[in-house]
Amino acid sequence: MVVFSLWVINKAGGLVYQRNFADGLAPLTSNEYLVLAGTLHGIHAITSRLSPMGSSSGVQVIEAETFKLNVLLTVTGTKFVLLTSLADTNADSILQKVYDIYADAVMKNPFHTPEMPIRSEGFDTRIGLLIGTGQT
Repeated sequence: MVVFSLWVINKAGGLVYQRNFADGLAPLTSNEYLVLAGTLHGIHAITSRLSPMGSSSGVQVIEAETFKLNVLLTVTGTKFVLLTSLADTNADSILQKVYDIYADAVMKNPFHTPEMPIRSEGFDTRIGLLIGTGQT
């Protein structure tokens, strides 16, 4: 399995963390990442209302020709998005571990303001160890 990128989207749809881990995705500007995060946030909100069986948590997986996008929605509305290869089988467990690291390294940091960009060296280091080193 190859992990291409990790995004953290706040409950308002803003991209608060983005890191690439492997080559294979088209290079994007920071503004393009912000637009994509906002678009995914809107798609997630719409899909959570489309369920014919009542309430839904929204889109969880989007599969394209060359990659898979997995979404973990937390109870606070924060979304963790992992872009992986199609052969991925354990993105859900990786996303859960990312959430655990986020809760421990970011939310317990008294200097972090919720809903703002994540600027934590401890978070970066632990994510790098979990997924693998890559460029920021």
